[in-house]
Amino acid sequence: MIAIVNYGVGNLFSLESSFNAIGHKVLVTSSPSDLKDAERIILPGVGAFGDATEKLFASGLAEPLIDEAKNGKPILGICLGMQLLFTKSYEFGEFDGLNLIPGTVRPIREVIPNDLKIPQMGWNSLTFTNPSAIYSRTPENSYVYFVHSYSAFCDERYITATTDYGAPLTASVQNGNIYGVQYHPEKSGNVGLDILRAFCEVGA
Repeated sequence: MIAIVNYGVGNLFSLESSFNAIGHKVLVTSSPSDLKDAERIILPGVGAFGDATEKLFASGLAEPLIDEAKNGKPILGICLGMQLLFTKSYEFGEFDGLNLIPGTVRPIREVIPNDLKIPQMGWNSLTFTNPSAIYSRTPENSYVYFVHSYSAFCDERYITATTDYGAPLTASVQNGNIYGVQYHPEKSGNVGLDILRAFCEVGA
């Protein structure tokens, strides 16, 4: 069973529908015990980092999530959920994340040309930088759907793919059993479904 963490922030229906489409049972849950019982965990998220991390810790789900990560359970953060995996964010202030991947979340405006619009919104291609099991079914240069104004900045060893938006931006990351994607696989058609399929095969 795959647990989708429900802490009040995230596009849960689309995610649940995507997993149903590929034949995997999911449970949208706010229960720490469900995270312990699950084979895999999805951490979704949309909106602002500070609000999301406050809700995640207030829900009582942050510590169980960290515990399961340390126990080796596969965890996939999506969009803001990926950003929450990092040490710290500078979105409208300074906020601590889960610190499961060393690094920070900062505005993409710091690195992209001034003539490009923010957020980056729409389809963009993936350039693989380090091997990752979640791309076992995905050809390089496949297109996925992005909506974001902030990006993760970390050591290159954690970055598994980038996307070009006037500068290479972090598209996905991995630290052992911890995976993160900045794009929305649930909005990325068959490519996104294949990425979710591959995550379901991790450790199987």
